[in-house]
Amino acid sequence: MAPPLIQLKDIALTFGGTPLLSGVELSVSAGERVCLIGRNGSGKSTLLKIVAGLVESDHGSRFVQPGATVRYLPQEPDFSGHATTLSYVEAGLNPGDDPYQAQYLLEQLGLAGTEDPSHLSGGEARRTALARVLAPSPDILLLDEPTNHLDLVTIEWLEGELASRRSALVTISHDRRFLSNLSRATVWLDRGQTRRIEKGFAAFEEWRDEVLADEEREQHKLDRKIVAEEHWLRYGVSGRRKRNVKRLANLFELRDRRRNYRGAAGKAALTAAEAETSGKLVIEAKGIGKSFGERPIVTDFSIRVARGDRIGIVGPNGAGKTTLINLLTGADTPDTGNVRLGANIEMATLDQHRESLDPKSTLAEALTGGRSDSVMVGGKPKHVVAYMQDFLFAREQMRTPLEVLSGGERGRLMLARALAKPSNLLVLDEPTNDLDLETLDVLEDMLGDYDGTVILISHDRDFLDRVVTSVIAPEGNGKWIEYAGGYSDMLAQRGGDLKEKTIKAAAGEENRPAKPAAALLAAGGKRRLSFNEKHALETLPKTIAKLQDDIARQQARLDDPELFTKDRKAFDTASAAMAKAQAELDAAEEKWLTLEILREEIGDTL
Repeated sequence: MAPPLIQLKDIALTFGGTPLLSGVELSVSAGERVCLIGRNGSGKSTLLKIVAGLVESDHGSRFVQPGATVRYLPQEPDFSGHATTLSYVEAGLNPGDDPYQAQYLLEQLGLAGTEDPSHLSGGEARRTALARVLAPSPDILLLDEPTNHLDLVTIEWLEGELASRRSALVTISHDRRFLSNLSRATVWLDRGQTRRIEKGFAAFEEWRDEVLADEEREQHKLDRKIVAEEHWLRYGVSGRRKRNVKRLANLFELRDRRRNYRGAAGKAALTAAEAETSGKLVIEAKGIGKSFGERPIVTDFSIRVARGDRIGIVGPNGAGKTTLINLLTGADTPDTGNVRLGANIEMATLDQHRESLDPKSTLAEALTGGRSDSVMVGGKPKHVVAYMQDFLFAREQMRTPLEVLSGGERGRLMLARALAKPSNLLVLDEPTNDLDLETLDVLEDMLGDYDGTVILISHDRDFLDRVVTSVIAPEGNGKWIEYAGGYSDMLAQRGGDLKEKTIKAAAGEENRPAKPAAALLAAGGKRRLSFNEKHALETLPKTIAKLQDDIARQQARLDDPELFTKDRKAFDTASAAMAKAQAELDAAEEKWLTLEILREEIGDTL
């Protein structure tokens, strides 16, 4: 086995009273693809910061192979001190790195490099941070929720980019498909300790269930042994005193083991408060259209949504998913066509934006509206502590300010608020954001048992495959089509992925798809040379000159009339090298000529 590039041994860390990490081990060798799995609040992000050297543990050791480069992707990057996204990415390069990689990756991620970091949206900030850690081609990549705020086009691009690299990976993510496609080993952080399996995430859940079942059996055996020893203590104390003292000490040890045992965290009890049954027809849209200026967002779209349907809406950022869902639910008025809502519709919505939460308010105030200690769930009062515990919040968190909650905790809070309202139509915008895998399982089960209708926007491919009965996807120029089945079924029917028909939008997170900028038109619709094309025009003359020198050198060797008879192997090697160089020269000259003609036609400058 290859020596580790980075290794943690016996890592311990305590925040407050309960140890967060206790005896944690982690080893990553060259080229390994490791996913780090654990519940929200289990310490995954903290552990990754220890690996990156950003947090110091209370106990244990951290080793990094001398000369190995490590890059860490935080959930919330710090852009302070940088005037543009390009300067932020370039600051992550090593002295010997190719500076063109910074601009190239930004363009691949749909950014120009001139954006002001202080005005970036969540998706733009995530793409900028990804460009910074990818540009140096590090030996080890530490990625904390790399798919957060990314659309499906960018997620699939990122998968391909990471799969093609030699860097070792340690990834935290709640995107099952992303983890299954990239990981080759799984580290499970559970109750402060790590367990490892040399298989990817696809094998994790079955293995985890086996581990927990074995643990439960062992605890049952321990309980029975304690009962037997306590019975002996009451009724069977006899014989030599020395033996009795030893047996009594063993009983105390068994009790101590039982007392210090940390059981696995329970599952959230997600239930939606259901209203009276809606009519059979929930939504009917006929020929609806919506445009922003000259740009069509929705064009001539029609759909009938029946009671019990589960509809997923997918597409790149800027495709108009939120606009479409607002049109269908009556939150926005179409420019053309009409939308009719069915009878007896009670709608509950979950907005992906959590800025509406007052960061200074407490968890209890956010759930109750600050009015009392009760939450109205389905029109009936329920004590806020009991409702909090349904969503895996501890009693002690009742007065916790929202500003200190983790992303996963804020996600559960938004779900708790949305599901408390009686409904027969759930409208969910990115419901899976920041939720751990166990809570995602419960959410999927809840939606499966929900008697009403569900319309949701999601970039989680696995979640879509498990939940929805049809998928609405954009085809470009405001056209949307509904496909039967989940996300994978949509791809099979469509005959291609979302990248092939990405909308060519202009500006802003809501109006720009995350796609290679080389494929975009410049402002005003005028064709401009992309960064890669300009780079090629600048570097191809040097490449052509080098290839011509190589050909001349090999030709000089072949001009020796005695080479063939003296050294047949050298003759064959020189001939092959010359043929290869000539082919590369022909391709380079043709590419340069094509780009130079294009540059002259559009009047662009280098």
